[in-house]
Amino acid sequence: MKDPKTDYLTCPIRHVIGKFGDKWSLLVLYSLHTSESGVLRFNELRKHMNDCSQKMLSATLKNLERLSLIHREVYPVVPPKVEYSLTQTGLSLMPSITSLIEWAQKHFKEVIPKDVIID
Repeated sequence: MKDPKTDYLTCPIRHVIGKFGDKWSLLVLYSLHTSESGVLRFNELRKHMNDCSQKMLSATLKNLERLSLIHREVYPVVPPKVEYSLTQTGLSLMPSITSLIEWAQKHFKEVIPKDVIID
């Protein structure tokens, strides 16, 4: 018989999704995925996520880079030029995120309380 506590402690959702399942990380990944070039600079990402503070976006980008989901390219110019793009691992995640977005669009009104929805 399996020990439920062991299953919980080794659950992939707990360990993997918990690392990037917050709203800012998902929005960064999706913004990079849907950009025309697949590459965005910091301020371009801020335009996509204007309610995300500079500090939070910076921390999110560092976390996604540490997890090998995005690549940070620094160009040796003045002023510094930094671009972000999805890694192969990040790209492999996008079909799942896209499916989640489609589900959210379909079930938005069922999940979000009516007093929160802005028409």
